[in-house]
Amino acid sequence: MENTIYKTYDDLPKIVLPEGREVFISDSTIRDGSQMPGVVIKRKHRLKIYEFLHEIGVEKLETFVYHERDRDPIADMQDLGYEYPEITGWARALPADIDFVLDVNGINETGILMSVSDSHIFDKMQLGSREEARERYLDAIQYAVDHGLRTRAHLEDMTRADLHGFVYPLTKEILEIDPECTIRICDTLGFAVPFADMCEPYSIPKIVTRIKELGAKNVETHIHDDFGMSVSSAIAGYWYGANWSSLTFLGIGERSGNTELEKILLFLARRVEGFEKYDLSCMARFAEYMEHHIGIRIPRNKSIVGRNVFVHESGIHTAGVIRNPFTYEPYPPEVIGAERQLLIGDSSGREVIRHKVEEALCELMQLKVSIDKGDTRITGIQKEIQRIYDAEERVSCISDEELTRYVEKYFMLNMIVDGEELRDSEEG
Repeated sequence: MENTIYKTYDDLPKIVLPEGREVFISDSTIRDGSQMPGVVIKRKHRLKIYEFLHEIGVEKLETFVYHERDRDPIADMQDLGYEYPEITGWARALPADIDFVLDVNGINETGILMSVSDSHIFDKMQLGSREEARERYLDAIQYAVDHGLRTRAHLEDMTRADLHGFVYPLTKEILEIDPECTIRICDTLGFAVPFADMCEPYSIPKIVTRIKELGAKNVETHIHDDFGMSVSSAIAGYWYGANWSSLTFLGIGERSGNTELEKILLFLARRVEGFEKYDLSCMARFAEYMEHHIGIRIPRNKSIVGRNVFVHESGIHTAGVIRNPFTYEPYPPEVIGAERQLLIGDSSGREVIRHKVEEALCELMQLKVSIDKGDTRITGIQKEIQRIYDAEERVSCISDEELTRYVEKYFMLNMIVDGEELRDSEEG
């Protein structure tokens, strides 16, 4: 039996979705994401977000339609003439809300909010019974269908609801009215888990499987991240038969947010067979835009879009990356439009110093040179840098400008001095 060698990204096998099913994404960055406390997504921001989503290849975009500030950006998006993302609406289970959607030209699909947990039915909505809620939801679906809209049933707080006593019977009736309705599993407070053998109402695999058994052709997950399980639960949804997931870029949204669009996209594009349809090369620019223009603070160590994702400082890591980036990078930086950075800090070894010195010399002399990491000048630079950190005079990395000064001191000045000594000896 031959050994399997994994030395490049292409050597690694990809995961295969069961039955080779196709899955899709519905983005809610400007709908659910706009509800994030302290965040205001203006008209120009919504249009730019739409453009980024088009560049990526996301299939749908969900938006409010209640106010002029909601409807004007929709017109701007439609003026661009893009086939995707398809712009869809959102409404409460009220005919008046659905009328708002109908009043917007070009929108052919709407989500309809259906709160299914007892807390939401009795405490939030102040309804007298589950039966009253059921009638309201079915009337709303019927109204939307009668007026020619495609529908999504947003079963809010489903993972804290009585599934067998209320939610599944309701779902069956919804599908009788609209067999094409997308059933959205709304994990409103993040109680969902990705485990197939977990009890209901938490198990996404069990819920998806049951909804499929009821005849749903389209199943979508909408998972909040209160317990940090949103990404794994959304992926589990795909694995057990959901063909859509509702996501937001950077996971923005209320409380601790939603399932992160970028994480699901990267997982599909890099880890799963057959997802070349998504182009992630604008991810770094998208994140930079959200941070600089909308004020979203992105932690440096946030996966995929954090500033440190392709930054290397420690001796072992930098040495490995210099020899073969595959050693310590799970995918090439250009996949998301980022660039690799090698930094010198308190944990850096001579290999990264050597590498950075060569870069500095090339820039200073316009000449490519090769330096051995055992060169005494490299050792001298390393000792000077370590003395700074030993004295606790420094809490940041050594900048490229600072390193250039070390290069000038140890390499350029030495060359000048050596040249003067040589001329003196020749003249003497």
